[in-house]
Amino acid sequence: MAAAATAGQSQDSNKSLIHAAIVVAVGVLATTLSQPQVLGRIPIQNLLKNELHADRAANAAFFFWIGLAWYFKPLAGIVTDAFPLFGSRRKNYMLISTVLAVLSWAGLYFTPHQYNKLLWVCIFIDLFMVVASTVVGAYMVEIAQAISGSGRLTAIRQFMQQSCYLVVGPTAGYLGSIAFGWTTAACGGAMFLLVPAAILFLHEQRKRIDSRELLGNAGKQLVKIGAATTMWAAAGLMALFYIAPGLTTAVFYKQQNDLHLNTQGQGFLVFISGGCGVAAAVGYGFACRYLNLRKLLVGCLLFGTAANLGYLFYSSVGRARVIEGFNGFGYTLAELALMDLAVRATPAGSEGLGFSLMMSVRNLALFGTDWFGSMLLDQYHLSFNSLVLTNGATTLITVPLILLLPRLLVSKKDTEPPEEPAAPKTGPQD
Repeated sequence: MAAAATAGQSQDSNKSLIHAAIVVAVGVLATTLSQPQVLGRIPIQNLLKNELHADRAANAAFFFWIGLAWYFKPLAGIVTDAFPLFGSRRKNYMLISTVLAVLSWAGLYFTPHQYNKLLWVCIFIDLFMVVASTVVGAYMVEIAQAISGSGRLTAIRQFMQQSCYLVVGPTAGYLGSIAFGWTTAACGGAMFLLVPAAILFLHEQRKRIDSRELLGNAGKQLVKIGAATTMWAAAGLMALFYIAPGLTTAVFYKQQNDLHLNTQGQGFLVFISGGCGVAAAVGYGFACRYLNLRKLLVGCLLFGTAANLGYLFYSSVGRARVIEGFNGFGYTLAELALMDLAVRATPAGSEGLGFSLMMSVRNLALFGTDWFGSMLLDQYHLSFNSLVLTNGATTLITVPLILLLPRLLVSKKDTEPPEEPAAPKTGPQD
């Protein structure tokens, strides 16, 4: 009887894990693919450049401002962690925010092609997507910490993200060459995939909290996060890595102006980068079982820095394809190691707030520095190669700082349980 009960419990546990994995995989797919900054990026950038005649700085600024909600992602984290919605910390938030994001994409179809009007609608799209993404991330962290699998689940997350780019490359390139309405339909449809996945596979115990406890829960979350020194150390390292002047919009304009690529040619470069990123995610999934996180961080960040320097030779379509593949592999490795660090550093019980805080550091630096990099080119007439060298030198600074990270975070391999802080020594009891 005992053996049968144990077998039944094991079967239920495996079933729950499979269901959770489906929710995370579809959640990452939907909240990545349907962002204006991902599937919508080439069509929107092309519209801004060639229909509204925006320069590089204005184009990059558009994507900085529509990402406003992503920079305040911790607010969504603390709300979803501390304030259950109709008894649910994850499912109801996921469903409602997803539906609102889909409706916002539909609204973009009817928006006049004017810079400010497009900007405001895209801000609302990202606002609802941030809530959905926060809940998916918190759900993933809960599972990763429960099974000591931060590296493997991070690899799965990054595998799904890079797989999105395999779709995004040719699809976004094609969408950029046809009517803009097809972009809104494709992005809204991709986002809607999260609705059936959450309804069918996300199972959680309903949680009732007295209304008088709500503010107290929020305060506890803030106190816990404020005291999480390991999390702040990880966030600081991530900020330094991402603070380098960005190249994204500068490369987009170089592809069209210097290499004379159309949007479909640009999409093929994204496809190559995504394919190499998938290979990096698979490789990291194996490597994290045999190397501790400190070694992975050093190796991956060095590789990511070297990959960015490839843009110094971005002078022909053939070279561009090789460089995009090399950068897709190297930059993905760097992101994988940093995401692994973020998952490990997130305090248990504050998964939404802690993980979203570190993702906000990434998002603010990533889009802010892209705007800054474009301004250096447009307003201060810095050369493209000088921008690349500045980017590489800045990211390289982070490598020696890895040695200063707390041993508690980086000394273990992925399959090993995390270390607990040493208990204080006490004298003999009377």
